Amino acid sequence: MRVAQPIVVNEEIRRKLEQQARGCSMAARVQMRSRIILLASDGLQNKQIAKTLQVAPRMVTLWRGRFLELGTEGLLKDAPRPGRTPSISAELTATLIAKTTQGTPSDGTHWSTRTMAKEMRISKASVSRIWRTIGLKPHRVDSFKVSNDPHFADKLEAIVGLYLNPPEHALVLSVNEKSQIQAPDRTQPCLPLKKGRVQTMTHDHKRNGTTTLFAALNITNSEVYGLCQQKHRHQEWLKFLRMINQTIPADKEIYLICDNYSTHKHERVQSWLEAHKRFHVRFTPNSASWLNMVERFFRDLTQNRLRRRVFQDLEQLIMAIGEYIDGHNQNPKPFIWIAKANDILEKVTRA
Repeated sequence: MRVAQPIVVNEEIRRKLEQQARGCSMAARVQMRSRIILLASDGLQNKQIAKTLQVAPRMVTLWRGRFLELGTEGLLKDAPRPGRTPSISAELTATLIAKTTQGTPSDGTHWSTRTMAKEMRISKASVSRIWRTIGLKPHRVDSFKVSNDPHFADKLEAIVGLYLNPPEHALVLSVNEKSQIQAPDRTQPCLPLKKGRVQTMTHDHKRNGTTTLFAALNITNSEVYGLCQQKHRHQEWLKFLRMINQTIPADKEIYLICDNYSTHKHERVQSWLEAHKRFHVRFTPNSASWLNMVERFFRDLTQNRLRRRVFQDLEQLIMAIGEYIDGHNQNPKPFIWIAKANDILEKVTRA
């Protein structure tokens, strides 16, 4: 009678096998393999183990040999299998990838699985499988704009430095205007959400005027100072700056982070800033308004209060914006800036 090669395990390996054999989060096949090795370490032969666990003897033989060769790691995963010969050659796959990344169909701007399948004379399922493996998504396109500001690095470090290490006895305000906020009223009544039907509203609307929100976000506590005005010229910008000057205590230095909109650089604005020495302005680089933290507040305002609302007149819109700002200031949740200037610069350089 053939005798299986004995298995001897120390206390540490036995403890690990026992954990794998009864672990609730462990795969059932790993539990079974661990039980096989535990019984084998107790001196049982393959046929005895197979009868005890009600499995095929060749299965016991297989995993006894795998454990002797690879140890406990050999129980956690199956051995690689050759599988059937691929029906699509490596050369055809390379040609498909080259066509996807370097060319376009004659009657379109990008390939679809059907047009590529027709071009390569293979099934669209094969095209989809190859694209998924490589990570190609011809149907998608992302937008980007790399700043061409010659002083990008200096401006970036100045702004991120204010975010990460704001000066003592000073307020850092991220300021900007959200212009042309519409007060839309739908041409027909909206239907409310109900069981079996989503909320509906007409695709068209009538506009009951627009307003511009001037906002300053305190980066320390996320408190917002807001002012709605009809236009967004330098006159309205100066009015907003005067409001900030009157609101914030006189013993506080004020650092403003804003973009390069011409209104912010008007000569009258510059004269006013020179007369008020406690204001220090830091401009974001060109095409880098994403550095302005107040844009995150504008996103929340649009998403939570404006996008799905109906306003019969402009006054309702201004009231809704004011109520949202008041509610935000009652329980502000600071936006935490964590990206360092060097990390941002590295990504921009790579782009």
